[in-house]
Amino acid sequence: MWIDTHCHLDAPEFAADRDELVAAAKRVGIEQIVVPAVSEATFADALTMRERYGCFPAFGLHPIYTAVHRDEHLLTLQHYLEQHHPVAVGEIGLDFYVPNLDATRQVELLEAQLRLARDFDLPVLLHLRRAQDPLLKYLRKWRVKGGIAHAFNGSVQQAEVFISLGFKLGFGGAMTYAGSQRIRKLASDLPLEALVMETDAPDIPPAWLDRQRNQPAELVKMAEVLAELRGISLEELAAATSANARAVLPGLL
Repeated sequence: MWIDTHCHLDAPEFAADRDELVAAAKRVGIEQIVVPAVSEATFADALTMRERYGCFPAFGLHPIYTAVHRDEHLLTLQHYLEQHHPVAVGEIGLDFYVPNLDATRQVELLEAQLRLARDFDLPVLLHLRRAQDPLLKYLRKWRVKGGIAHAFNGSVQQAEVFISLGFKLGFGGAMTYAGSQRIRKLASDLPLEALVMETDAPDIPPAWLDRQRNQPAELVKMAEVLAELRGISLEELAAATSANARAVLPGLL
């Protein structure tokens, strides 16, 4: 059994063939998919993925969309956390890679959502592009339940701190590129009990898709890469990463 811990199945890129993509994922053994919302406008869509396909929603305000988030959206988020029992608060975090994003506003929204995660005793799904150390600063401050550092690409030392704070580290398409030596070494060397699998579909496509749309069924081929990097069987990797996902996201069945 495989768990895709980060898949934007509700994205418009999947509108034309979503049923077929979910069926294809199930055929290759992907039994659970976590769908993180990225804005107030997508909260209901994440719920629809649960109703239609049995996915596990998370609700959050993504840092890339800081310009569209409003203070009242935090109230809507609180309502969804109260009423709809997500597996996590997310996707939330910081992005210091995309130009012209308001860093101060990103931090305000991050802290507000970490506070909600702590109040509701929920883990978080973290976006942390070029923002590993600042995020660790706020995680130390708010001490949430833990969660997943999505698309992890920091240092070994940063990884160790995330792990010490109760986080698992997400790996997917980026490690499939031969040139991604640092990420591949992390995937190979970090403790197996710290790793979870993710696609981030439709984003971060693996090397063999040549920048085309990513999809959930690709998770198993990504896992084959990780198993080869670590020198373990695919069965061992499936068992370990699924157990890790369930440990950090207790709302998974």
